[in-house]
Amino acid sequence: MIINGKEYNVDNLVENINIDSNIPLKRKNGLVLRNSQLEILKRYHIDYEQFNTLNALINEIEEILIDEDQEELEILSMELQEMNYYNYTNK
Repeated sequence: MIINGKEYNVDNLVENINIDSNIPLKRKNGLVLRNSQLEILKRYHIDYEQFNTLNALINEIEEILIDEDQEELEILSMELQEMNYYNYTNK
């Protein structure tokens, strides 16, 4: 592909991008989560498979945040709350 007179190979441009970790996928328990979110949950020993709603998972995360101040986990909680609002709230 030629952009502004310079030739680029698309395969080389996207080779280092980890697209898979950012694509939300429906999991066995019905939750829709990205692989990057699962990695964070694993680091905090949270078994997402035991939850059948996003609200239940968010509540578990919030319980952990009461005792621990973990920025990464707090950001994940906010992401999940936003996903829950936009996907499951009647507007």
